[in-house]
Amino acid sequence: MADGTTERVRPRDRILETAQDMFHKHGIKGVGVDAITEAAGTNKMTLYRHFESKDDLIIECLRATACKAGAIWDAFEAEYPDDKLAQLHAWVRKAADMLNADSRGCDMANAAIELSETDHPARRVIKELKEAQRDRLVSLCRGAGVGQAELLADTLSLLLEGARVSMQSVGAEGPSAQFVRMAEGLIASFRAR
Repeated sequence: MADGTTERVRPRDRILETAQDMFHKHGIKGVGVDAITEAAGTNKMTLYRHFESKDDLIIECLRATACKAGAIWDAFEAEYPDDKLAQLHAWVRKAADMLNADSRGCDMANAAIELSETDHPARRVIKELKEAQRDRLVSLCRGAGVGQAELLADTLSLLLEGARVSMQSVGAEGPSAQFVRMAEGLIASFRAR
C-alpha cells in the first residue's frame, strides 16, 4: 500500500490458499485440518467458521482451481480475439507449459482419484468442472473450423491427461515430451478432414 503498511490476507483466503498448495503438493488425504491451520497461521475454529468441513474446503479449493483455469481461457480470448484457431494453438502451448512447470498433474483429476467414494460431495463438483472445461474446448475446436470438434476435444483432453500421468511416472523425458508435436498433429489432421 502507498502508506507503507502491508495489507493482511483475510483468514479465509489464507486458509484457502494454504489448503490448495498443500493438497496439490501432498494430496487431499495426506493433509489434515491441523496441518492446514498451522501452515495458514490460524486455528481450527477459524477454519470451521469459514468452511463447515474439510469436504467444504476441498470443494472451495477445486472451485478456486477452476477459476484460475477460467482466467487462462479468458487470456486466450483476449490475446487472440476472433481467432479460435490461434486460441486452440495457445491452449496447446499453455498445456505444455503447465506440464513442464509442475509434475503433480491436474488438481481435479488427482482429487477424483483420491476421493474414490462415488457419493463424496466433491465428486459432483469435479464432474461439473471437467465437463465445463470440455465444453470450452469443444467450442474452441468448433470455432477453429474442425468438423468433428467433440472428437478432437476429447482426443486432446485424453492426450493431456495421459501426458500428465506420463510426466508423473517417467518424468519430462518420457512420452509427455512429445505433447506439443502430437497435439499439433491432431489439430492439423482433424482440420484436413
